[in-house]
Amino acid sequence: QEETDRYWNAIVGNGGAESACGWCKDKWGLNWQITPRVLSAGMSDPDPDVRARVFAAMMTMRKIDHAAIEAAAKGN
Repeated sequence: QEETDRYWNAIVGNGGAESACGWCKDKWGLNWQITPRVLSAGMSDPDPDVRARVFAAMMTMRKIDHAAIEAAAKGN
């Protein structure tokens, strides 16, 4: 979570703007998606139910919350 927070805060906290699903825009208008490994792992899991839960969790977020993604992957 620390690395995600560092990148997110560097972009959003420096004149940028938050958007959905880990996306943000920097002060020059360039869009970025901060995609942590835990999200990539969940979205590429061989179990379609895990992928669906991770995707559904991501859709409720702005900045990706690692703990919430891990919980969704486990079905919690």
